[in-house]
Amino acid sequence: MRATTIHAPYDMRVEDVPEPVVVLPTDAVVRVLRACICGSDLWAYRGEAAREPGQRIGHEFLGIVEETGGEVAGVRRGDLVVAPFMWSDGVCDYCREGLTTSCVHGGFWGAVGYDGGQGEAVRVPFADGTLVRLPSDAASDDHLLSALLTLSDVMGTGHHAALGAGVREGSTVAVVGDGAVGLCAVLAAKRLGAERIIALGRHEARTDIARRFGATDVVAARGEAAVEAVRELTGGQGAHAVVEAVGTEQSMNTAVHITRDGGAVGFVGVPHGSATGLDLTVMFDRNIALRGGVAPVRTYIPQLLPDVLNGTIDPSPVFDLTVGIEDVPAGYKAMDERTALKVLVTN
Repeated sequence: MRATTIHAPYDMRVEDVPEPVVVLPTDAVVRVLRACICGSDLWAYRGEAAREPGQRIGHEFLGIVEETGGEVAGVRRGDLVVAPFMWSDGVCDYCREGLTTSCVHGGFWGAVGYDGGQGEAVRVPFADGTLVRLPSDAASDDHLLSALLTLSDVMGTGHHAALGAGVREGSTVAVVGDGAVGLCAVLAAKRLGAERIIALGRHEARTDIARRFGATDVVAARGEAAVEAVRELTGGQGAHAVVEAVGTEQSMNTAVHITRDGGAVGFVGVPHGSATGLDLTVMFDRNIALRGGVAPVRTYIPQLLPDVLNGTIDPSPVFDLTVGIEDVPAGYKAMDERTALKVLVTN
């Protein structure tokens, strides 16, 4: 079959690799219908996250179950399923508590020796704990498939950030970052009842999506200017809940300084490039909480799925470029050059 591999910085290839097969009785093989490229994939693409030459890549996909091991009971051949960006056994203490990303048997797609999502098929470990069944008729609805694919990562991650920030009915929320996760955090905040949502971003095409998702205000400034703008919009107080969806020192500092006293920052931006540079004294004096991290999206999929199916939320606009599997390297280039927000991959 065909699958995307990474060989060196900026060297993505689509190559022939062995077809996946059931190895363990808890495995399933999923034929991929839709996958996508994540902003976090770009750190490997740019050489800022180590990968072995020829390693597989991609962690967001949905598709049709093609084969199952003898112990798999939750899905069967022919089921349409979505996979979260990590697999998990569903039965360990962490999984039972909802923290599936800390599963003692869990792992990431594309890890050495495992399939990546940007290919034609994937062997799924612990299929019962990992895969979530979708309505079969969604397979013929391209728009709905795109919306459902966001549940594998960005919609669930945006939701995790909103929960970490303590978004509640009537609250004022600020979102730092206009990537797919930040935009989904706007949508999540709206879903949770936020009254005012301030989106921080400088790219008009993206902030237009933020407004479509529920943002009431847009701040295009950065650094101190952004802090001043948000405080001016909030009567000098800042936002009750702030999402940090970038992962840089500047973005985290901005997030802390636009948070209202007694508020919280929900951080989901993968830290990269520098330390966070947080001043704990500022957070202590102003009673600012910090919550977040790797989103346990397997826990959130069943919560968010009904709202996607009935159209209450539609995250699909985060995909602004579609490529076939053979053109995935061009998709990486487009996202790296910021000519695409998020690339959808069709099989």
